[in-house]
Amino acid sequence: MEVRLHYGSKGLIVSLPADRTSVIRPRKTPPIADETCAVVRALREPIASAPLRETVGPRDHVAIVFSDITRPMPYRKILPALLKEISQVPVDQIVFINALGTHRPNTEDELLQILGPEIVGRYRIEQHDCRSEKDLVFVGKTSRGNEIWINRTYMRSSIRILTGFIEPHLFAGFSGGPKAVLPGIAGIRTIAANHGPHMIGDPRSGFCRTEGNPIWEEMMEVALRTEPTFLVNVTQTENRGISGVFAGRLREAHAAGVDFARLVSRVPVDCTFEVVVTTAGGYPLDISMYQSVKGVAVAGSIVKDGGAIVLASECREGFPRSGGYGDIMRACKDPDLLLELVHGPGFFMQDQWDAQIIAQVVRRADLHIYSEGLSEEEVRLTFGNPCQDISGTVRDLLEQHGPAARVAVLPVGPLSVPFIEEDGHL
Repeated sequence: MEVRLHYGSKGLIVSLPADRTSVIRPRKTPPIADETCAVVRALREPIASAPLRETVGPRDHVAIVFSDITRPMPYRKILPALLKEISQVPVDQIVFINALGTHRPNTEDELLQILGPEIVGRYRIEQHDCRSEKDLVFVGKTSRGNEIWINRTYMRSSIRILTGFIEPHLFAGFSGGPKAVLPGIAGIRTIAANHGPHMIGDPRSGFCRTEGNPIWEEMMEVALRTEPTFLVNVTQTENRGISGVFAGRLREAHAAGVDFARLVSRVPVDCTFEVVVTTAGGYPLDISMYQSVKGVAVAGSIVKDGGAIVLASECREGFPRSGGYGDIMRACKDPDLLLELVHGPGFFMQDQWDAQIIAQVVRRADLHIYSEGLSEEEVRLTFGNPCQDISGTVRDLLEQHGPAARVAVLPVGPLSVPFIEEDGHL
């Protein structure tokens, strides 16, 4: 059988044995026929909130927090309607804040791709810098005692609008909602505490878990502390059409979107598998190896101990030459050493959280990586084995594991989250 994997912008077709292969996809949902109408309705009939237009006055200063290039948020469909609802506010009183978290600044071309030329040419855009202390303000401490540092421009604005895309997230449960604030526009100290090794290693964190998840709960606590005015989140189909628009008060609107996304993304399976073929979801979700860890993490939930994961990820930005993720992977020759390092007293390195997750997975299963953006050396740096032919690699792995071995395929990677039906804990 042939299966099309979400890989880069064009996809990738692999051939797998039909009698031994299970293809795991999210539940099919139709795209909204009139997306503009749906956005306007959500803004005018929001969840647990007054309509956006009634909330904003001409003297307000508005901050709109938006996702960076690594998230496939359809801003060109969302923002025109949103800006029309706040047209009473002068242009020079509106600022767009790029919620970069610890990510690199986006280029001018990327901002044009995300927002469109009309917004880039007309409005002020600020790219958040989590390390710039002068651009942060102290908001207090969380119930865990962690310091809360947030973007100063956002906190000075009288209207604070959060936007984002709701999808399963490898340790925060779901994206969207409070993630626009933490890590989106938070300081590095706040991010590091929330993404610390004990939080990442907590069994309650992970895909599709929110309530009881210490990472998500602190994210929500921090976001609410900043008193956001309004949330606009969307869910999307497998082919990136808008399937739902959720707007209104942060907690309630995000909860509604999460309920919808959970129904679509969680897929019951009857067993674990000797081989799991996975992706990071295609471009821009597979833009780099750092972003692609989520594809490995979701495969880890259904691979047998001693089994194998085959990741297909374009990684057009390759492997970081410097910086946290690249540095920590170069420093550690095996996953045990990496885990010992991150759990060491006082240790911190930016992006250690994704390094920790991949180390936790490869202790249980072999990793094979097909990527046009990574060299063989870079694949090995991420504890993987270079793969030149996914179909051939799967055939070899099935032969190694015996005639009863089975393969699972996650064509859209972490956009579908399999779980053992008896388990039911996700």
